[in-house]
Amino acid sequence: MEVRHNWTVAEVNALLDKPFMDLLFEAQQVHRQHQLHNYVQVSTLLSIKTGACPEDCKYCPQSAHYRTDVEKERLMEVEQVLDAAKRAKSSGSTRFCMGAAWKNPKARDMPYLKQMISGVKDMGLETCMTLGMLTPEQAKELANAGLDYYNHNLDTSPEFYGNIITTRTYQDRLDTLSHVRDAGMKICSGGIIGMGESVNDRAGLFVELANLPVHPESVPINMLVKVKGTPLEEVDDVEPFDFIRLIAVARIMMPQSAVRLSAGREQMNEQMQALCFMAGANSIFYGCKLLTTPNPAEDSDMMLFRKLGINSQAVVQKPDEIQENELMERVVERVAARPSEDDLFYEASV
Repeated sequence: MEVRHNWTVAEVNALLDKPFMDLLFEAQQVHRQHQLHNYVQVSTLLSIKTGACPEDCKYCPQSAHYRTDVEKERLMEVEQVLDAAKRAKSSGSTRFCMGAAWKNPKARDMPYLKQMISGVKDMGLETCMTLGMLTPEQAKELANAGLDYYNHNLDTSPEFYGNIITTRTYQDRLDTLSHVRDAGMKICSGGIIGMGESVNDRAGLFVELANLPVHPESVPINMLVKVKGTPLEEVDDVEPFDFIRLIAVARIMMPQSAVRLSAGREQMNEQMQALCFMAGANSIFYGCKLLTTPNPAEDSDMMLFRKLGINSQAVVQKPDEIQENELMERVVERVAARPSEDDLFYEASV
């Protein structure tokens, strides 16, 4: 399948209008062509600095603009972060993500952030951070420290964005993604479904992501977690089949990206999550908390993986390796079916 960067909203809406089974079938075909099958990458997310954020994102309980139960905390000590990373690795995570409730990191924080990055990498884990907006110089500094991924979500479409956030522009977000890419880091960028946006807004978000010069390596698709005290606490729930459709569309539009089933899994039953994996989701956040909101416990995730046969292979193969092995198996079968010289001699003598 061609990897495209010229999608239109009309094309995305056409995908969303497909019969549900046809859409999932197409997404699963794309998934198996470009991704490991029966495999889900597992990340852990830790809030390294919580609350008192100056941004006014209407979905966020960490915003200083709203009264929620979240208590503000200072930047965690480096050793505390590394201890959490060790626990994450022992429970099966392969990537450790660190999030700070900032508009942007300050110069005084950078030495500690770099120590966290190097310490986590020394454990053999991939590193990811989300710290708000970055300047080109900050992006280079984090990249030089060894940061693998930087998360900066677009959240929604450009048209709906002003209804959710006023303290930074959509272009600010795109600029940060550009700085991250220019610095040589991988991008983690997605959005939130269920903030009162229209179907066109959902399509518009995916168009923005898929039409970036390079697709994000990781695309988190969040289902809004409604938190008391935020402006979106009473918004209507997302229809489960609508959410699954969006996972499938993300997989079709960005075939080489990891599509992460992110916030909101606590509200999803096993069947809904299984359909999301069928639709092409192949990454999750692991652990009982995502920054400040609940997430399924590790044990329940492992039980679901066992039921579905996910991550059960001793060696997970890449798609091209699978094709090579299947080709070799066919060659072996043909050779085995070919008559031996002794058989030919016997038949000639008879």
